[in-house]
Amino acid sequence: MQGSYHPDYASVARLFESQLPREGPGGAALTVMHRGEVVVDLAGGTRDDAGTPFTSDTLALSFSTTKGVASTLLHVLAAQGRVDYDAPIARYWPEFAQGGKGAITVRQLLCHEAGLHSIRAVTDGAVDLLDWDGMLRRLELAVPLLPPGTANAYHGITYGYLVGGLIERITGRRFADVLHDELASKLDLSGCYVGLPDDAMPRRAKLVGATSARPRGGANERPRVEAPRSERPSRGALAKGGIAERLSRLAGVDPSFLADALLARGMSRFDWNDEAVVKATIPAAGGMFDARSLARVYGVIANDGELDGVRLFSPGDIARFSEVQNTRLDRVLPMPMRWRLGYHRVLNVGSFMPDAFGHFGFGGSGAYCDPSRRISVGYVLNHGVGTPFGDSRIWSLAGAIGRATDAKRVRRFFARR
Repeated sequence: MQGSYHPDYASVARLFESQLPREGPGGAALTVMHRGEVVVDLAGGTRDDAGTPFTSDTLALSFSTTKGVASTLLHVLAAQGRVDYDAPIARYWPEFAQGGKGAITVRQLLCHEAGLHSIRAVTDGAVDLLDWDGMLRRLELAVPLLPPGTANAYHGITYGYLVGGLIERITGRRFADVLHDELASKLDLSGCYVGLPDDAMPRRAKLVGATSARPRGGANERPRVEAPRSERPSRGALAKGGIAERLSRLAGVDPSFLADALLARGMSRFDWNDEAVVKATIPAAGGMFDARSLARVYGVIANDGELDGVRLFSPGDIARFSEVQNTRLDRVLPMPMRWRLGYHRVLNVGSFMPDAFGHFGFGGSGAYCDPSRRISVGYVLNHGVGTPFGDSRIWSLAGAIGRATDAKRVRRFFARR
């Protein structure tokens, strides 16, 4: 393990170190900010099978943690007065009105009530995820599978194309450019990409246990992104009979919703290490981040909308997008997620965090803020499977960070008396 931490967060550092693989490949990085100051900045392990060290500058595929970044970007545009949460999406994206979707609002999309959760309904196979413009056209033609506004069903893959497409229609620019200009450059983010450019490729971690397969075929053929059969990663928690399906059945939720939302046909053979995938724009699952950048994205929210002299939001803006929109059981994820506008509750172990929100991802990554404690957290890694909403590693870290921050408050209170 390398890096630094404030003594008040020694328990967090010990927990982080205990989670690093003792044998075999795999690494992680964790950044915690309190009141805008970095109090934990740690990394350890390896970023590939060759043993290359996993450092604080390492970029790691963060799956659904990407949704929180995409949502924050849309909120930046809302704070600029360029989008109204209660306006129909079709006001900004006229082609979206097809298929009876003309009345679906931006708010309904952000809290997963648009009824467009099924990736299987709009794709022929997982390779379609690489075709950004094609996916937008497919979603323009899509028909809601649930009446919009009547139920929340996690839009596990479609969310990124819908929010990203909306951002492009509002700005008239490509998603990656808006992300850079409106968020990454303003907050001085060193590692915040959805569609990794060539010059950042040397910094990336590879998911260990999955072997990259090079695309084959001519220039006019669609890339192959399937790993060799003997080296295909298991879907683990998402597989039939896995933990996610078991939780769905225990909660009385139809497990077919989970497969429809998260598993495009052929997804179990989809090679997330392939460069064609890493370079693609997949704003629901394809973000490549370092932990420092994620902590800064949420740091500006945790500190009333301003970080290092840069203001992106007013306190009123934050109050609007952090308000809980629904508390009912999600139709895809087998628990109440307490959806805000693009963020969910922070699952944790051993800490009371009702005001915390963010987004966790398959594979164990996560990023969030707790405005009541003025903390923000970024956590990236390249090993393990987890669930669609993180796993025990990020849940345990969140609890430890909350407890350490509370203990710090108590010590400072008595020190002043």
